[in-house]
Amino acid sequence: MKYLIIGLGNYGEVLAQELTALGHEVIGVDSHELQAERMKDRLATTYVLDATDEMALSVLPLNNVDIVVVAIGENFGASVRVVSLLKKRKVKHIYARAVDDVHKAVLDAFSIDRILTPEKDAAIALVQLLELGTEVEHFVVDDNKSVFKFSVPGKLVGYKMNELGIEKEFNIRVISLIRGKQISNALGITRTEKVADDAYPEDYELGASDGLLCYGAYSDFINFWKSVR
Repeated sequence: MKYLIIGLGNYGEVLAQELTALGHEVIGVDSHELQAERMKDRLATTYVLDATDEMALSVLPLNNVDIVVVAIGENFGASVRVVSLLKKRKVKHIYARAVDDVHKAVLDAFSIDRILTPEKDAAIALVQLLELGTEVEHFVVDDNKSVFKFSVPGKLVGYKMNELGIEKEFNIRVISLIRGKQISNALGITRTEKVADDAYPEDYELGASDGLLCYGAYSDFINFWKSVR
């Protein structure tokens, strides 16, 4: 994919480098020559221009990229003006960074594809890591619900699936059982192969190498997780 990133500060720089590392074509834009110069050998193309200037913005290949990312954060006015100009030029897909709730509320009014809140997301991710540890993989579905993948805690080993009572007690629905199956290769080396099974028998007894895939509210899962750790 082709990305155009406006703003090569700390956030924009990391974003551009990571996308490039994944094989995407990235065009970088910054009003500061030093920032653009530092990135010119790492990106497909870099531009030094003031993206808040409509005439300057017109030289960019805005409609020849898949997504334009406005990575400007601290300069609230510049961020909003650039998004406004991009909408005026009918750029199809716009992502923009917001540094606080007021910034986010203003960007919301433009009906862009996605508002990025890296500072808030990083803080939330840290809290979740401290709360859940590294044993749980957490996928956000929407503001209220998430999917959780985790190995069966020791307290649940030996329980049958129909004895768990997770949905009734914690309002957490089990989507799939992840069976841990021991297999050996030609050299006799044993490893555990994980196989998802959403048609498991109700009387299946959980083992230490098994896992579960569940769906529910984050707060409900926390209550469940605290009860079995």
